[in-house]
Amino acid sequence: MDVSKPIFSLIVFWLLLGVFNLHLTASVPVDDNRRHLTNSVSVDVSKGHKISPVFFGIFFEEINHAGAGGLWAELVSNTGFEAGGHSMPSSINPWARIGEDEDIYIVTELVSCFKHNPVALRMDVLCEQSTCPPGGVGLYNTGYWGMNIEEGKSYIVIFYLKSTQQIDAFVAFVSEDGTRNLAFQHITVDAAIVKKWTKIEITIKARGSYKTARLQFTTSQKGTIWLDQVSAMPVDTYKGHGFRNDLMEMLLNLKPKFLRFPGGCYVEGKYLRNAFRWKERPGHFNDIWGYWSDDGIGTLEQIDNSLIAPFVQEMLDSVEFARGSPNSTWGSLRAKLGHPKPFRLNYIAFGNEGCYFDSYRGNYLKFYKSLKKIHPDIKVISNCDATLKPLDHPADIYDYHTYPNNTSEMLQLTNLFGKIRRDSGTPKAFVSEYAVRYMEGPMRNGTFGAALAEAAFLLSLEQNSDVVEMVSYAPLFLNLNNYNKSWIPDAISFNTYTVFGIASYWVVNYNDESLKLNISLNGVDSNSIIIWRKVVLTSDDLQADNTFENPVKVVPLSRILNSKVEKDILVEVQPYSLTAFDLITSKPLQ
Repeated sequence: MDVSKPIFSLIVFWLLLGVFNLHLTASVPVDDNRRHLTNSVSVDVSKGHKISPVFFGIFFEEINHAGAGGLWAELVSNTGFEAGGHSMPSSINPWARIGEDEDIYIVTELVSCFKHNPVALRMDVLCEQSTCPPGGVGLYNTGYWGMNIEEGKSYIVIFYLKSTQQIDAFVAFVSEDGTRNLAFQHITVDAAIVKKWTKIEITIKARGSYKTARLQFTTSQKGTIWLDQVSAMPVDTYKGHGFRNDLMEMLLNLKPKFLRFPGGCYVEGKYLRNAFRWKERPGHFNDIWGYWSDDGIGTLEQIDNSLIAPFVQEMLDSVEFARGSPNSTWGSLRAKLGHPKPFRLNYIAFGNEGCYFDSYRGNYLKFYKSLKKIHPDIKVISNCDATLKPLDHPADIYDYHTYPNNTSEMLQLTNLFGKIRRDSGTPKAFVSEYAVRYMEGPMRNGTFGAALAEAAFLLSLEQNSDVVEMVSYAPLFLNLNNYNKSWIPDAISFNTYTVFGIASYWVVNYNDESLKLNISLNGVDSNSIIIWRKVVLTSDDLQADNTFENPVKVVPLSRILNSKVEKDILVEVQPYSLTAFDLITSKPLQ
């Protein structure tokens, strides 16, 4: 049987056993012969609801340094010296000075050549070649808890500068204490060139490795230098798009059918001045999660009428930017940035968890009507939860979030969508945020037991796919160096140099004795079926999960079976496990 031909259908059924006391028989006698018992399951593959082609996806939000210090491969933190605000002088953290007070003076000023990023750093070098300390004076940046520099790899360093005299300086990656040089470039520029702001771009190759390195700029040339927009990135980012290869690989392994971006609470912030603004992207304080974001990842990569109107227009402009013609105003900007082909923007959500605001419905309708007038095909997602009561406003989809505090609460939700209304015209659900969230204790980072509970919930969503359009786990990323872990667990944990997925990640990707099951297949010609593959996610410890020390403690194991079957299939399933069997049939379902 040639299983590569497109006429074959793929049938998948999951078996979830052990921890949730899902008994397949009314009673089982407890005796020495119980291991020889065989339970039975009857599967009618001709019945069930058609699952949305965009059912499983991912939700990316700037939380726990998912982007800044995470997926976005930028090594420098606070690239434009803007994090301290516009009251001069301002803090430049995590930048720090190299040299003593008598040798160098550093201060921020509003003199940048960038309109939306007015802050620049001024460096007055007070010593001369003969009096400066060995190696010179300057400043360094530790990035996001150190920079992972690897021997043999190349890094692009870009910055803007101007000066009162010629430039004679060194740009280098060094160890965290500055004693070991990993890569450097000597830079000399004539005074006539740098009397105005000048862009400098260099590529340097590392001759050593260090996982928590820093970037530094040093000189022994007396005079004044202004620096701004300092960036350092590996050359080998994902397809040259600026994303960390290892983190991007974790995302691609999920095979997502959609991307929800940019938030989450991040999209609006605690205060409107700190909301995500896609047009200008000057960097901003992420007040909802408590840290500065340089806004490296943007829309390209991921009251009354007088106050609402500008935001409605900004929404319409963002749609044009994403899917407008390359000849349109905002579509031409997208094309100029290197992506002439429109994106497939099919869904828009207005707000995040905002239904409890008195102003939400009135503002929502202004956005809804304006969007539908120009783009009637785009599906609009409401923040209001229609599992509680019918919506009182038009919507194609409604957003549903849930973070139960334990596995029992998550399991109770498996009946939720089987009970809701199925009237014609009722909007479907987008379960855009879900996870078992232990509020305290060692299980806060996630457990295998929680992952199994989430698997049961996902199965219930598939079972009720006639009323569920899409689903995504949240949050997605966690930089474990982050001292303020705003929200855990997260599907993917990482630091500057390595990454692992918790057990919940593998559920999405996707005790003592085993259980024998006799599976009867109905609604299909058994002569046309083979069991193609068996995938098992299991552990004998329900509190187990992955760590940097053991990143593959809880991961699925896949085995190709490729065996023919009769109508009844005898399979063996492990306790405390999530097991999937992939069947391939060459004939249509009956």
